[in-house]
Amino acid sequence: MNMNFYEQLQQILKPEQIFKEEPMKNHTTFRIGGPADWFVTPSTKEEIHKLVDLAASELLPVSFIGNGSNLLVGDLGIRGLVIQIGRGFSKIELEGEILYAEAGASLARIAGQAYEAGLTGFEFAAGIPGTLGGAVTMNAGAYGGEMKDVLTEVEVLTPSGERKVLPADRLNLSYRYSIIPEEGWIVLGARIRLSKGDKVDIKAKMEEYSLARRTKQPLEFPSAGSTFKRPEGFFAGKLIQDSGLKGASVGDAKVSTKHSGFVINEGQASARDVQSLIYQVQQKVYEDSGENKIMLNPEVKMIGEFLPLEPMEPMILARKVRIEE
Repeated sequence: MNMNFYEQLQQILKPEQIFKEEPMKNHTTFRIGGPADWFVTPSTKEEIHKLVDLAASELLPVSFIGNGSNLLVGDLGIRGLVIQIGRGFSKIELEGEILYAEAGASLARIAGQAYEAGLTGFEFAAGIPGTLGGAVTMNAGAYGGEMKDVLTEVEVLTPSGERKVLPADRLNLSYRYSIIPEEGWIVLGARIRLSKGDKVDIKAKMEEYSLARRTKQPLEFPSAGSTFKRPEGFFAGKLIQDSGLKGASVGDAKVSTKHSGFVINEGQASARDVQSLIYQVQQKVYEDSGENKIMLNPEVKMIGEFLPLEPMEPMILARKVRIEE
């Protein structure tokens, strides 16, 4: 079956676009993850469509990723077919004050092209380490801006293989949420409405945000960005710090001492280490939040197959977290 499937893949893609047993740690910013059965890098909408159809005919599960900036992949890897919508699918076009980009275009590159064209409104996304497809799917945001503020329409591939162009208001965009995952849609591209601005002001704002990221976030270590969503009325990092968990670690997975809202990989962290630390942080913050009973929800998306975590009582969980003095 494997050779037959490989031969079928070669009918769609070039050999250099096809990888078998590909380590996912090479494709996530966490630098963590076991092997994908099959990993492919299409460069056109037609290739993506054909790959989805092929996987369906072979009854193989399909996973889509961008640049892996918001992913924790299990240590046992991912079964089936992983389709990366990345650099090979990243065309950007300007249509006056409307910018169209394919899903694999990085937010940094989109922001750079907007700046070159003297268009303002996308500065907030310049430092977000992700692709447009992922940013639309999770309504990414920073520094007071969100994708929902600039999106006009999104092109998606439906589970039935139909391509649709949807107005942004059909996506029910809210804080780190859209209906895209629930519908099983795959983002192919999007149009973004910006406005004319002063290039000096645009550059100054981008540099201000970039400096804030460098000084406040642990960019020197692999991570998946902010680990937890912001609870309404609170800040995840402060809640974690107030629980005494700054610097807490399981294996090489560690709550950053620079920003407690980030779990980082100090070297050889496994997905199990990260998952265990996340669960323990959730439990400790919940216990320490009194009548508010705050349960932190991960912003990081976990995909693939994970090693089982041993059942633990809450207090054992808390004691098992190693805390730096």
